[in-house]
Amino acid sequence: MPPVLHLRDIHLTFGGKPTLDGAELAVSPGERIALVGRNGSGKSTLLKIAAGVVDPDDGEIFRQPGATIRYLPQEPDLTGHARVSSFVMAGLAPGDDEHRARYLVENLGLTGDEDPATLSGGEARRAALARALAPAPDILLLDEPTNHLDLPAIEWLEAELAGSASAIVLISHDRRFLQNLTAATVWLDRGATRRLERGFAHFEEWRDAEIAAEEERLHKLDRKIASETEWLHKGVTARRKRNMGRLRALHDLRSERRNYDKAQGRVEMAASEAAKSGKRVIEAEHVSKSFGDRTVIRDFSLRILRGDRIGIVGPNGAGKTTLLKLLLGDLEPDEGRIARGTNLEIATLDQRRESLDPKMSLGDALTGGGGDMVAVGGEQRHVIGYMKDFLFDPKQRPTAISALSGGERGRLMLARALARPSNLLVLDEPTNDLDIETLDLLQELLADYGGTILLVSHDRDFLDRCVTATVAFEGDGRWTVYAGGYSDMMRQRAGAAKEAAAEAAARKPDGAGKTKPAQKSRKPAVRKLSYKQKYALETLPDRIAELEGEMQRLEAELADRRLFTQDPERFRAATKRLEAAAAEHAAAESEWLELEMLREEIEGG
Repeated sequence: MPPVLHLRDIHLTFGGKPTLDGAELAVSPGERIALVGRNGSGKSTLLKIAAGVVDPDDGEIFRQPGATIRYLPQEPDLTGHARVSSFVMAGLAPGDDEHRARYLVENLGLTGDEDPATLSGGEARRAALARALAPAPDILLLDEPTNHLDLPAIEWLEAELAGSASAIVLISHDRRFLQNLTAATVWLDRGATRRLERGFAHFEEWRDAEIAAEEERLHKLDRKIASETEWLHKGVTARRKRNMGRLRALHDLRSERRNYDKAQGRVEMAASEAAKSGKRVIEAEHVSKSFGDRTVIRDFSLRILRGDRIGIVGPNGAGKTTLLKLLLGDLEPDEGRIARGTNLEIATLDQRRESLDPKMSLGDALTGGGGDMVAVGGEQRHVIGYMKDFLFDPKQRPTAISALSGGERGRLMLARALARPSNLLVLDEPTNDLDIETLDLLQELLADYGGTILLVSHDRDFLDRCVTATVAFEGDGRWTVYAGGYSDMMRQRAGAAKEAAAEAAARKPDGAGKTKPAQKSRKPAVRKLSYKQKYALETLPDRIAELEGEMQRLEAELADRRLFTQDPERFRAATKRLEAAAAEHAAAESEWLELEMLREEIEGG
């Protein structure tokens, strides 16, 4: 099917550095495309070119005549409109359905009478979404549509887009959102694009294979450089006239090698950990908190022990921040008591990045306003080295924070938070504006962190990967603690709702208006673990540790770059075994976790 929109061989340079270098994007009717890449790779720029907001330096742009394209920017601009309704209606063309515009405004939690100047970031995004979706365009270009939205709004938007006939090009850090909506993936990397004709659910496996193939090519390139260098050195004294063509080829190879070295940067994160806190970190008993007539927290109890990872979820305005402040001691409860453990050292990443002075330079934000050194976990590091750990270019040191992208500000806040020694890490929407690779590394850091974590997030996948328990808002000031992540919470909620419905049905009055007596049931059999399950529960930890040791040995062996050139067969065998060991490790961990949860459920019952 011919594309409705086609960008071909797009080039664009900012400040002497190519942002786009031959990028391509083709969108056919009804296609669902994930546009992925690192922060700063040019994703938003490519989307702006597709929308006609930015002109490229070179390249071809085809838009099918008469096709309608709507673009949602990361930072919507509502200036010039007195009300949200006028902003939304201004996006309609003659003949578009005004009723759909009003339906979208209402379903996104707005009335239309709001003054745009007073909107929060989440409300502005909802208004911009209503404006983009209302005309039912041929192509929707959406740049981080879930930023600042709460979970109910994200799930509503996901369902709305799933039922839309529009083609969609989607930039998002929300894995679950991308997995559920896309059927093709365009990867923007070093200014160029590569396309996978499958959705984001398959992207990371494909990307890793692409990188592995590139690294293998790099090994071959290294061998060729070594061979050519040996020829050059031996030939210097033997020949007066060098083969200058061959010498130039060697220089080209070295140049290509340098470019590869710059290609795949990696965020190096490590949290600075303080001395251990006491075993009991925070204990809340029958806590309530009201503001005026509104009860935000009602009869809430929670015990947090050292090493717990607690996720807090709920719609915007439910009281997540209030709950955090109560737990940390920034607010006092109206009723109940909250006890905090000993030796608590708290590091916080705030949602709005409020502690960043926009006039301050990147370097000063890290050093505290002067000097060249950063205190990281009680040790001094040079600011340039620490900047590189978080993928900042040394030239960015004097850059004002106001000039940084949203993703760069997010990385800066992480760098500041992680430099402080802590045993209690408080993260309020840490995933906003971070690219998926940085989120992977943040997840690894949280997994290795020895302290306790309080995490507020609307990112379903991130919650599933990071937390051991979820505190969820149930309405009317009530909060419930669920074991596991977001998906576990949803399953437990569904089970509770099913039980409540069955109980209500059993008590339903009969035709004579009398309540049916509850049927006598046989005494349930005592649940217990089978011998096989008990044996697995006892032996799996040793097997997991054994696999971890094997994986570490294989990784150390493969880290030796000489292995590929000296023993390719051994390299391939070690790579294959590492993949198999990783799969066995994941399966063993999953089995142990399921059995452990089953044991706790049986003992608790």
